[in-house]
Amino acid sequence: MKKNIVTKIIIGLTTSLFALGLAGCGSSASTDTKATEKKDLTIGISPGPYSELFTSAVKPILEKNGYTIKEVNFSDLRQADVALTEGSVDFNVDQHSAYANNFNKETNNKLTPITPIPTVPAGIFSNKHTSIDQVAKGQKVAIPNDPSNTARAFRLLKKAGWIKLKEDANPATLTINDVSENTYNLDITLMDSAQIPRALDDIDFAVLPGSMVYASKIDPSKSLLSEDVSKELQLQVVVDEKNKDSKWAKDIVEAYKSKDFKDYMAEHNKNNYWFIPDEIK
Repeated sequence: MKKNIVTKIIIGLTTSLFALGLAGCGSSASTDTKATEKKDLTIGISPGPYSELFTSAVKPILEKNGYTIKEVNFSDLRQADVALTEGSVDFNVDQHSAYANNFNKETNNKLTPITPIPTVPAGIFSNKHTSIDQVAKGQKVAIPNDPSNTARAFRLLKKAGWIKLKEDANPATLTINDVSENTYNLDITLMDSAQIPRALDDIDFAVLPGSMVYASKIDPSKSLLSEDVSKELQLQVVVDEKNKDSKWAKDIVEAYKSKDFKDYMAEHNKNNYWFIPDEIK
């Protein structure tokens, strides 16, 4: 008799625990579904044209589809990326995949690009010269010091014919050590991108990313030579890896591919300020 009572108690406890487990799974699944289908989104805003393009052209499309977009401002992109990894923002639109990949390596995170977006090419600028043909021996050239933009700067200097690169150099990770020939013995200085515009009067030439050109209110038409925008340098919508397949992430991608967005760009890109990736043409 006692044995039967003990057996019933064990069966009862097992059944209760199994039911609780199912309830817990149901709750977790429900939470995951809500997270992927949520309608309240937060974007990390960094200085530059890309967040402004989102606010002007993409945000209204998402709002028309029932989304509410909250904007949180950051003074620089790295802060915005940290917030993205912490979950206090859902996405940002101010970096290319090369920058995101470098951030992931440095911080052991998994930021994930989900679609390329219109991009302003980097260019060579000068307050002293009006052509790249005016380059001369020993002139001072400033380039960005963050790894991804350093690499694109060296590619642009090569395009200008000012340097040569080692044949086995990796285009995505170029450094000064990959320069095989400095044709004009240029004094190449690495600087914080945000500081370069202030130094234009003291140097001969500078390589500036499009975001810095915009933030510094430099006329983009003054670029003496623009880069060829490679895949890894196309700006991206970036999310945390766990959200890349969420409905809201897919809806952001669709907004950039929509007719409304194409119409906006047709109206606001008549001077070809923006490079438009094939994926959203």
